[in-house]
Amino acid sequence: MTALLEVDELSVAYGAIEAVRNVSFVVEEGQIVCLIGANGAGKTTTLRTISGLLRPRAGDIRFMGRSIAKEPAHIILSRGIAHSPEGRRVFARMSVEENMLLGAYSRKDEAGVRADMARVYELFPVLGQRKTQKAGLFSGGEQQMLAIGRAMMSRPKLLMLDEPSMGLSPIMTQLIFDTIKELQGQGTTILLVEQNALAALALSDRGYVVDLGQTTLDGPGRDLLADERVRAAYLGQ
Repeated sequence: MTALLEVDELSVAYGAIEAVRNVSFVVEEGQIVCLIGANGAGKTTTLRTISGLLRPRAGDIRFMGRSIAKEPAHIILSRGIAHSPEGRRVFARMSVEENMLLGAYSRKDEAGVRADMARVYELFPVLGQRKTQKAGLFSGGEQQMLAIGRAMMSRPKLLMLDEPSMGLSPIMTQLIFDTIKELQGQGTTILLVEQNALAALALSDRGYVVDLGQTTLDGPGRDLLADERVRAAYLGQ
């Protein structure tokens, strides 16, 4: 496999508070890779830095072999990285279709945009059935579908999902994870941050444990599931 994303000794600070310290990991093309860890471990900060919303204090981020650590968010998006943020962040007063089109704002290929929208509606039929309705009327799970669909509209090479199961019912959570696996099968590489460590590791080709801003363990997802340290710290076993 080829390394699509390489995060090398990344450090990020909010003023004097260092949120991420020397985090390193690799996402290979075609993989699902998850970052797990306690709240406040630095996972969301890492994703926000990769997508250009924050600037690193030190270290490097390489995408397809090219450093993107100093590039603005809109350029990083155009290179093929899409970010579905924690908390969904849909535009509540806009319709489903308007939210979707915002995800494709940088594209000029109208036919391709319509084709990708049809693909999202195939993945999430409820979005197609209610495409003219305002996003604020949707349940949390439906808004999560919309957030993922909107991110897919940029036709990303790498899709970053931050806590996609947060606040969802077990049935909706399973649907979201099934869809993530389906996206991988369609050729999308995925970087996943997820509090549900059990489900994330079972789904992922590789996992990294982030603790107090640092990567402390890594390995194939199934191996981390069986690791006693991971089970004790994150799986309640």
